[in-house]
Amino acid sequence: MQTVETGLARLVAEGGALLAGRRAGLVTHPAAVLPDLSSSLDALLEAGVRLTALFGPEHGFDGSVADGEAVGDAHDHRTGLPVFSLYGANREPTAGMLAGVDVLVFDVQDVGVRFYTFISTLYHVLAAAGRYGRSVIVLDRPNPIGGVTVEGPLLAPGLESFVGIAPIPIRHGMTVAELARYFNTEYRLGADLEVVGMVGWRRATWFDATGLPWVPLSPGMPHLATATVYPGMCFIEGTNLSEGRGTTTPFEVVGAPWLDGHALAQALNRLALPGVRFRPTYFVPSASKHAGVTCGGIQVHVTDRLAFRPVETGLHVVAACRGQAPDRFEFLASSWEGLPPHFDLLTGDAALREGLLAGASVAGLVAGWSTVAAAFLEARQPYLCYG
Repeated sequence: MQTVETGLARLVAEGGALLAGRRAGLVTHPAAVLPDLSSSLDALLEAGVRLTALFGPEHGFDGSVADGEAVGDAHDHRTGLPVFSLYGANREPTAGMLAGVDVLVFDVQDVGVRFYTFISTLYHVLAAAGRYGRSVIVLDRPNPIGGVTVEGPLLAPGLESFVGIAPIPIRHGMTVAELARYFNTEYRLGADLEVVGMVGWRRATWFDATGLPWVPLSPGMPHLATATVYPGMCFIEGTNLSEGRGTTTPFEVVGAPWLDGHALAQALNRLALPGVRFRPTYFVPSASKHAGVTCGGIQVHVTDRLAFRPVETGLHVVAACRGQAPDRFEFLASSWEGLPPHFDLLTGDAALREGLLAGASVAGLVAGWSTVAAAFLEARQPYLCYG
């Protein structure tokens, strides 16, 4: 297996020449490492880059904060550099944060899903750079679930939020550098953008074929197996079911105290969905919904990740859970971002929740997605960096 060379690796191999004489602000998190597990911060300092500020996305610069929790500004205890939070009072760099910065370096390992907020931070970094006349350099990293498959609806007007920053499909199949090019041009953000691309990555490459080390992207994204099911199983966040937070398998399990896991697994397996099987399970979340209470439910086992369609599967799981206990199942009325319902913000389409409540078939609800995917595959083409 040949190791993919990331944008960070390429930059430091060239001695950081691209940043020579420039004051740099680094937007990063713990999953942005070199193959030897050196952090992006250490790697850039070792290369002689003049760092003047650090910026952290959701979960914080150190990656320790739970999902949805605001993060405050701080100072890095080793370097003394200011650490500005982009998931607290401000979601976008301010003029004050950029006072000592000439160029923002964005080095963040993404998960490949519209509602994972790192790409919203990317959007706001580009917008701030355009507004305040700063440059942005994106150091590219793999899309861990590949760059071929596109799935899900576009974000509908009026449902824009930090878990849905732009009308792209839920599973978009793009890298952060490709998205940066797409966002900057399509939404006229005006940033002076430069991309340091990868060497050796292809669109069909999943993370475990890159030769790169996996570092948890957040407390709720510990493994590649999590990322594989996440594009659809994250929908559970918008319900009163547990999505497995507070267990060792977040998003791979779903359950509630009133669900019969055996009956649920049988119902889902009868659907013969491609690339997936469901196993009955019981678990006790240590945090989040139903903490400390035994939940019956299922674990999602992906048997063929190329055939597996996680977004459609997620809707089937929600429909099956509601079908078993319609009197107990609920869609949450709001989100940590306020109204509308969190499920709508995640799916980007209120018609999906309304359809499930009305008993519509999942097949009918997803019938138009192939047309959406085809149009987006064409729209994204000018911005792709890899074949």
